[in-house]
Order: sequence, then C-alpha cells, then structure tokens
Amino acid sequence: MSTTAEVAHDGHLTGYGEPAYRNYVLFLLMVVYTLNFVDRTLIAVVAQPIIDSFGLTDSEWGLLYGPPFAIFYAVMGLPIALWADRSNRVKVITVCIILWSLMTALCGIAAGFAMLLFFRIGVAIGEAGCTPPANSIIGDYFISRKRATALGIYSMGVTLGAVLANLFGGPIAQMEGADFGAWVSSIGLGGLFTGLDWASIEGWRIAFVVVGLPGILIAMVVLFTIKEPPRGYSDSPDLHNPAPLHWADAFKELKYKPTFWWMAIGASMVAFVGYGLSSFQAPFLQREHGLDVRDAAVNFGAPLAFLAAIGTFMGGYLTEKFTPRSQTAVAWVPAIGLLIAVPAYIAAFFAEDLVVVFVLWGIASVCHYAYLGAQYNIGQGVVSARSRATAIATLLILVSIIGNGIGPYFVGFMSDMFMSMQLADNNFASQLTPAICGARDSVLGEAQRIVCDEANSTGLKNAVSVTVLWFIAAAGCFFMSARTLKRDFVAPLATS
Repeated sequence: MSTTAEVAHDGHLTGYGEPAYRNYVLFLLMVVYTLNFVDRTLIAVVAQPIIDSFGLTDSEWGLLYGPPFAIFYAVMGLPIALWADRSNRVKVITVCIILWSLMTALCGIAAGFAMLLFFRIGVAIGEAGCTPPANSIIGDYFISRKRATALGIYSMGVTLGAVLANLFGGPIAQMEGADFGAWVSSIGLGGLFTGLDWASIEGWRIAFVVVGLPGILIAMVVLFTIKEPPRGYSDSPDLHNPAPLHWADAFKELKYKPTFWWMAIGASMVAFVGYGLSSFQAPFLQREHGLDVRDAAVNFGAPLAFLAAIGTFMGGYLTEKFTPRSQTAVAWVPAIGLLIAVPAYIAAFFAEDLVVVFVLWGIASVCHYAYLGAQYNIGQGVVSARSRATAIATLLILVSIIGNGIGPYFVGFMSDMFMSMQLADNNFASQLTPAICGARDSVLGEAQRIVCDEANSTGLKNAVSVTVLWFIAAAGCFFMSARTLKRDFVAPLATS
C-alpha cells in the first residue's frame, strides 16, 4: 500500500485516476456548471415577457433579477463551501443540483412578483453549492500545470449554459400555451394534465418547468459516477496537507495575498458588467431592433453565448501558452481582453445593421469572457489544497454581491433615468413616466405609445453603453494582481 507521501508525490506527477476518467469527470462537472447557468440565465432570456406580464419598470426588473439572488447566493456560499471542505464534495454538489432544479421549475407557477422572487432565492441557495466544491475537486484531479486549461473548460459552463438557455428557453417562451399543450398530447402525455387550461398558460412559465426538471437526472449521474478524490492528491508532496481548516484559518491564508484581492475586485467588476448586460440583452434586442423572444434568443443570444464560451476556453488556452514566457499571463491575458471588449460593445450597441451588431458583439463576447478561467486559477492557486473551496466561495461572495447583486439594478436604474430624461423632452412630458409607459393597464394614445417605446429603447441603449466602461477599471485590477502573482502562488507557476 502506498504511503500518503507516495500517493501525493505520484499524484503531483500524474493527477488522480486514469486520463480518460479525469476527462470524464471534468466533462460532467462542466455539464453541471452548464446546467447551473441554464437555470440561472433562463430568466434573462424571458425577461421582456415577464416585464410585460407583471408590468415592471427596468429598475424593478433589475431588482428582481439581481439583489435577492445575489444576497442569498453569497450568504449560503460560504457555509456550503465549509461543508464541502469537511465532507464528501460529490454529495454536496448532488444535493445542490436537486434543489436549484426544483426551484427553477417552480418559477413557472409563480402567481406574482413576490412568489417568483421566493423561488429565485431557492435557485440561488442551490447554485451556491456548485462552484466551490467543483473547483476543489478539479484541483485534486489535475496537476498544477494542467489546471488552467481544466478550469477554462469547466468555466465554459457559464457561456454554454447561456447558449442552451437561449436555444430552448427562447422558442418555448415564444410558443402559445395551447400549442405546447397540443404537442404534449401528441407525444402521449396529455393524460397527465387533464383539466389543465393550456391556453391560459404563458410561454415563459412553460420554459421554466421544461428547463428545470432535467437537472434531477444529472444529479443522479454525478452521485453514482464521480469518485471523491483525496484532498491535495495532485499537489506537490511538500504542499500536501489534507486536514480541513476552519474558515478563519482559511481566511488567514487569503489575508496577505494581494493577488487574490486585486483579482477578486477585478472579477467582481467584470461580473457587474456581465450580469448587467445579460439581464437586459434580450430586452435591448427586442426594443432596439424589433426582434421577438425567439429570434432574440436563437439568432443572437445562443450564438453570442457560444462565442463567449470560445472566449472562456481561449483565455485558459492562451494563458497556458504564454505562461512559459511570462508567468503573469494568467492576469494580463484577461486584462487585455477586457480593454478590447469596451469599444466593441459600445459600437455594437449603436450599430443599426443587425449583421454588424452581431459581429461586434461577438468580438466583445470572446474578449470579455477570457477572464473566467483566470479568476478560478488565481483564486485556488494562492491557497493550500485544504482551503480551495473556501477561497473560491470568498471570491464568489464578492462576485455575486457586486456583480449579480448590483449590476442588473444599476443598468435598470440608469435605463429608467435616461428614459425619464428622454420623456421630459417631448410634448407629453407632464403625462409620461417609465412606470406609466410600462403599466399593463395604462391607456395610451398611439402618439404617446410611440414616445414611450422610443424612450424605452434609447434609455436602455445609453445605460448599457455607460455600464461597459467599468471594464477599464477591471482591467487595471487584473494588471495589479500580476505584480504580486509569483510571490503569492502556493505552488510554483509552470514554466514548461
């Protein structure tokens, strides 16, 4: 039988398990992360129907989309990560998948704003338990010099999830309830829904149920096919220390790691912009270019998300290629990408031709999402193996609160502000406000409706353009993290 030292040494050279099995585990964890973001992103795909259904302003939509989800995601993330650092990480992930999948499906039966908010909080609690233990598992399966690529592949789940949410959510949300009911009957399942008035059910509600429930099957696959690896298995023997830490002890490791904190602030700013844009992408395309829910999702949302997935992979790939020549590549590669994304996004927002919009937005997406693998690589690279899940949870608390918590509301607030400014400069200035324009029961004349629609579109366009400027500050933070990167990494950065 191998000793702990021998196992650790062998793992540091080979990683845990056979190569084919390691790749399978990585693929399945990427599927889980993809599912995580399918369920998280779906609400953005069907944003405009929900706004119309509940008569929301952009600020109210931003409030629904962002702060409550972010707060509970952040609050629950740390205790779940501590649980994962002390127990079986595979079982933790399984329980969390089941929770967020059920809550996603229940969003489809929400009778109003408050109920939808409650179910979204349930989604947040479940999803809080995915990334920290998954990152920890990947760190134990793959040796140090392979982790950048592995984490880049895992991080593709963010954008692949957006692809699938658009491909499935958009067309389903566009369907009439009666048409979906007819399809259900055609495949022999109509008897399960006897007495249900399909004609009264909105498409966005059906989308939540259809997209949410398959996660339970994935949870079972995770539980029965992924082996829990020994902690620190793939680290150098002199770093091997599998004993779990209390959160306070883990935080002490981070306290004097400026690399981590600069990266965390930068990643939070990127998330601030990213969540802000994603929450209003579909409404922007529908308002500015007249697309319906399906076309906005299938023709734009899905391909743009796929390009973002390519950007995520390329970020990890380029980092691995440049690291032998520059050990700080993991920090400056995403920084350069963010700086390129700024003018590309702004040009896309103001372009009129849809082809030009797509090309520019695609370039911006590739450059934008090159940072994802870097945040996880740096986040777990500056601490010992026993603290990785806690470090990632700490990172995600900041990312969630600043990014998901503030970003959507900021865009919504700015959109309403710019809309109000636009409304104030017309013949109906004393009669129209964002709330009046958006109210379902408001009775507006044709001229008033035209003014409302134009102001609604212009306000959102100006809001997203202002928001992407935060990428400049985020890039600066990643450059700052590069200054102390070599000193703060626990394991030596790969040079070959």
